[in-house]
Amino acid sequence: MRKGQNPAKYVKEVAKPARITVAVLNYIPFQSGYYSEMLDVLKVCLQSIHETADLPYDLMVFDNGSCEEVCQYLLAEKDAGRIQYLVLSEKNLGKGGAWNLILSGAPGEIIAYSDNDCVFYHGWLSRSVQILETYPNTGMVTARPFRTSPELHTQTVAWAEANPEAQIERGKLVPFEVLHEFNLSLGQSDEFSRNLIEKSEDIRLTYQGVTVFVGGSHWQFTAYKKVLAQFLPFQMDRPMGQVKQLDQKMNDAGYLRLMPNEPLAMNISNSLPDQSKPVGKQQKTASRSLKNIFLRLPPVKKLLLSLHDWIFRAYFKG
Repeated sequence: MRKGQNPAKYVKEVAKPARITVAVLNYIPFQSGYYSEMLDVLKVCLQSIHETADLPYDLMVFDNGSCEEVCQYLLAEKDAGRIQYLVLSEKNLGKGGAWNLILSGAPGEIIAYSDNDCVFYHGWLSRSVQILETYPNTGMVTARPFRTSPELHTQTVAWAEANPEAQIERGKLVPFEVLHEFNLSLGQSDEFSRNLIEKSEDIRLTYQGVTVFVGGSHWQFTAYKKVLAQFLPFQMDRPMGQVKQLDQKMNDAGYLRLMPNEPLAMNISNSLPDQSKPVGKQQKTASRSLKNIFLRLPPVKKLLLSLHDWIFRAYFKG
């Protein structure tokens, strides 16, 4: 038998979510090896969002089965009011499974998605939304220019070529340093990055006074939730490696994929930049240089990554 009346009956109104949900996907299964600095990277990512987002937003974090220490940090951030929506998954659903929940469950009209290893600069959110609202039929806006696969933005180029209001420029238009910095953050060698930049080109568009570069990517993007909903659910049978499904599906559906003409976000991968590390860690940088050269030798890198993959699957698959 019910005792009394539910107090919620007397609540006259409920909170409304912000128009924009900034959503971060996190996965740190342990704090050693590859993941030894990832909690610090996550902290820098979330801090940069709080410090640089220049439009009202709610922050949503989906944790994909991280270790206890990471979950406790996220719970503390939520209790402090710095995370509005926190989802702690018991198991790793993979990126596709996490996207299915994030992109359908985020309450905002606009979703600004990020992996947990991104750092943002002032103006990234308003600039991304400006592009999203200016260019028609935009699928995603990634907050920095970099070279992307031409086959993934054919529809963007086709739209620009068919639209007399759109101005198109081609060539080496993004500063080399901006492109090279990003390539190196992905683990590319200096030589590979330089060759890639030399052999490819940028495509720049101007439409209604807003200048952008053609391209975009799944690691960070701002998009309308209603557009993203068209591509759900994602079917991915591996935790990673199949995430270009979103890029391909957007292009196939005729949506534009765009980037601002200035770098407003950066991938920092699994380690902090030297200037962000404690002094003790900086002093070790020089002594590590020879080791890093050795570890980047192709045969050594291939062997160690294969061993890491085998160990990871043995302990964490399923």
